[in-house]
Amino acid sequence: MPYTTQSLVVDGEAGAVPPSNAAQEEPVPTLSKNKLKKLRRDQAWEEGREKRKERRKIKNKERKERKRAAADKDVPSESPQAKRKAEDGAESQAAKKPKHSKNIQLPISFVIDCGFDDLMSDGERKSLASQITRSYSDNHRALFRSCLVVSSFGGYLKDRYDTVLSGNHRSWKGIRFLEGDFEEAARQADELMKGGDLGGKLAGAFEQRESTQPAGTYPESGEVVYLTSDSPDTLTELKPYSTYIIGGIVDKNRHKGICYKRAMDRGMETAKLPIGDYMKMASRFVLATNHVVEIMLRWLELGDWAKAFLQVIPKRKGGTLRNSDGILNESSTASTHDEEAYDEPFERDHTERETVEAGRSEILDDKTATKAIEAGKQQPP
Repeated sequence: MPYTTQSLVVDGEAGAVPPSNAAQEEPVPTLSKNKLKKLRRDQAWEEGREKRKERRKIKNKERKERKRAAADKDVPSESPQAKRKAEDGAESQAAKKPKHSKNIQLPISFVIDCGFDDLMSDGERKSLASQITRSYSDNHRALFRSCLVVSSFGGYLKDRYDTVLSGNHRSWKGIRFLEGDFEEAARQADELMKGGDLGGKLAGAFEQRESTQPAGTYPESGEVVYLTSDSPDTLTELKPYSTYIIGGIVDKNRHKGICYKRAMDRGMETAKLPIGDYMKMASRFVLATNHVVEIMLRWLELGDWAKAFLQVIPKRKGGTLRNSDGILNESSTASTHDEEAYDEPFERDHTERETVEAGRSEILDDKTATKAIEAGKQQPP
């Protein structure tokens, strides 16, 4: 007889209504073969956990016993002369071992002028973001650091750092991101460099030059120079308490002379790196932003333009070092360091995933960051 009431009376007590046939016949989900295999592997792994733990204990015990037996073996005693010789050798090795040098802040500023957002394509903007990231990384790890400033930080560039790169730039140390233009950045950098110990100290190439000149030769009011390969003037050395501005633009040479014109319109001094004085190039002298920054960082350490160029300029540029008489030195060619530059969008699949000690920031390159966000699997540092 079909059930027609909400409940049944069984031995004088109310009982629950049995489930309908429809509820009993709900389809049971089936697993695919791959999922079944994975499930079996997981189960087998869990079942063998205790056995693996026991094997590890046995191996550790055997290893300790072997070490104890080796220590208990009779070792012939050394003569006092042999002991003294061994101690002297250990001290000599310790003296030869290089000590880790702490990064030193110098009173010099590099400003990356990013006021060209509307002149670049999406791919070129992404390439510029990678160059700025690389510039920060090089400066952060350099033996002698500069005060690094990014001016005109807005538009697509800021949006990319806030979204795709997860805003990690906010925790970076030794760099400033300003919405103002390069002139405002130069003024703030000048105030920072004059801020006592916070502005840095004369060391590296600055210390070497000051040691050969009367004390106080370097004035605390340095120069402000816009670096551009179109300038008729050549930079001979970097000066303390000075600001050097680098054009943050990737345009494949479409807008020729734009950085030079930008500086001249503001009445600013310009100069170009002395690449032609030290090297013969097979291609144009225009370098990626991060290469310019790294060349100057190398000069701050070495005080030698030729060595700085050899260590940084990509080999594909075909650079050959000149000797003191201006003759090409065929044995000295540009370094293979960072051969494929950042001046091409996605020209290299360079993974910039590194943990910065000061900021604990994870730096992701364009492709890696995009894929990670699309997949929803981006991991924190």
